[in-house]
Amino acid sequence: MNPTPKDIVQSGMYDKDAFSQWLGINLVEIEQGYAKVSMTVRPEMTNGFGIAHGGITYSLADSAFAFASNSWGEQAVSIETSISHTRPVQVADILTAETSMHNKSKRLAIYNVKITNQENKVVALFKGTVFHTGKQWEL
Repeated sequence: MNPTPKDIVQSGMYDKDAFSQWLGINLVEIEQGYAKVSMTVRPEMTNGFGIAHGGITYSLADSAFAFASNSWGEQAVSIETSISHTRPVQVADILTAETSMHNKSKRLAIYNVKITNQENKVVALFKGTVFHTGKQWEL
């Protein structure tokens, strides 16, 4: 029986990903080349300005990116990422990161991740490139 993209992400990655679990990331939807995840911002995630540290939004997007790019069943590692923060994120905000695959070849793939808050306002835009290693996930 072939594992589904959700099986690959859940068993192959998320269950072993202490950082994503610490962030409180929830897997909302996983399909081949696609991930939608969410989390709630906690007080210990804020910076000196009293807003969420940029690394929190980046980490949510990076996890969504990793889950989407690895959902093909082949291990993929990031080789380049960038993020633009478009509005401040507050404690108790519920963030959702949704991926879209921009391009995929045999070894490289480019993904965009849009991060929104509970009001569906864009708080950040992320872009990442992965390298597909050729090694299959073992579940």
